[in-house]
Amino acid sequence: MTNMVPNLMPVMPEIILAVGAMLLLMVGVFRPTKAFSEVSTLSLLLLVITGGVLYFYVGGETQITFGGMFISDSFAVYTKVLILIGSFLSIVMAGPYLKDHMIDRFEFPVLIILATLGMFAMVSANSLMSLYVGLELQSLSLYVLAAFNRDRNRSTESGLKYFVLGALSSGMLLYGISLIYGFTGSVDFDVLALTLEKAGSGHLGLTLGLVFILAGLAFKVSAVPFHMWAPDVYEGAPTPVTSFFATAPKIAALALFVRVMMGPFADMIGEWQQVVIFLSVASMLVGAFVALMQTNIKRLMAYSSIGHVGYALMAIVIGTSAGVEALMVYLVFYLTMTIGTFGAILSMRHSDGMVEDINDLAGLSTNNLPLAISIAIFMFSLAGIPLLAGFFGKYYVFLAVVEAGFVPLAVIGVVTSVVGAFYYLRIIKIMFFDDAAVSFEKMESRSLNWVIGVTALINSPASVFLIAPVAAMAAWAALSFAG
Repeated sequence: MTNMVPNLMPVMPEIILAVGAMLLLMVGVFRPTKAFSEVSTLSLLLLVITGGVLYFYVGGETQITFGGMFISDSFAVYTKVLILIGSFLSIVMAGPYLKDHMIDRFEFPVLIILATLGMFAMVSANSLMSLYVGLELQSLSLYVLAAFNRDRNRSTESGLKYFVLGALSSGMLLYGISLIYGFTGSVDFDVLALTLEKAGSGHLGLTLGLVFILAGLAFKVSAVPFHMWAPDVYEGAPTPVTSFFATAPKIAALALFVRVMMGPFADMIGEWQQVVIFLSVASMLVGAFVALMQTNIKRLMAYSSIGHVGYALMAIVIGTSAGVEALMVYLVFYLTMTIGTFGAILSMRHSDGMVEDINDLAGLSTNNLPLAISIAIFMFSLAGIPLLAGFFGKYYVFLAVVEAGFVPLAVIGVVTSVVGAFYYLRIIKIMFFDDAAVSFEKMESRSLNWVIGVTALINSPASVFLIAPVAAMAAWAALSFAG
């Protein structure tokens, strides 16, 4: 009987999130007048408690439970901490916007908690079934968040587009899983790894199944050619939702990419490596060149995000722990750059409402110099200007790719970085050198100003002091795939 009871310690953070989400729903129902503020505060507390349990009680030791379907290791813990930070800051930044647009409903933080729970399950998946359950829990929450401003046509349209295309990608993923199961007789990662090691690569059915799984995962990270949902959803969804989409779910999906490709399919690297190279190159090219034509800053950030996914996939191409280490460093700085940028976007407003058009930023430096300086830091960092956080993230990825012998891939990455720098620098030019178009209002939200200030400091030249500790933690996370 004792053998039938699974070890619950590795899954304790997920249990806390699930129980907490249910309790928060009850708080929201029974406290309708102050529900949003109370539920948001409790949600932040829940995320902090989850992080404490994750770090101090679960730790980085490799533990497997629930019949081999769930794994907790240093890679999972590291990635979950980043997800918690992204979710925490998304809730912090959302309050002023939601109240201003009169959509401050208590369901918002609860949906983020449920999406976080799904992401945790994805990162710790050790079976194709648990992978799918976690992916769908995250996706269903994100569909609702995309259409959260249901009285606005663009928001409902973005939610519908995301749902339809997401359902298609889930179907492709399931079909790939069914093919893998049909040819191997298992969905367990450890069993699959042993089976594929003995069977070898080159089996057409297995390769076809792997391609469908890759297509489903590529959609979740918005890699080209499965990126078509990202620009419309980023533009149409409420800005706090867009900031969440661009951070925590993307980090979780990239971690899942690593877990799947370097776990059960590690011996099929010859098959999936070529596909990932194509996804990486196509994402970098589209992200760099299509963004040049964008006038809406949220759409521009969508293509910027697509380009950054291309850089992240470069690290996965290597297929070794060195690539994982480079990816983990990159994701830390990507998180701070993106959260800070969207915090700045949330602060861009004048008397007529929020500003999303890039040309409306003209003369921002004369109206709100601290905000203009912060945006400039984020743009320089996203462009990869030396001594800023974004530069170090790309440096680690390019260095790992070159050392692995993929020099042409690194060259393409450098070229697209130079092209991408043009549209980032264009924003800086508009803010500091163009005549003021409108008079900007200063954001009174202390929490939002705090997020912008801290992330701007992290992305400033002060980031040189963070490189050593971040690299050390990334090396610790990559130990899960060593050997």
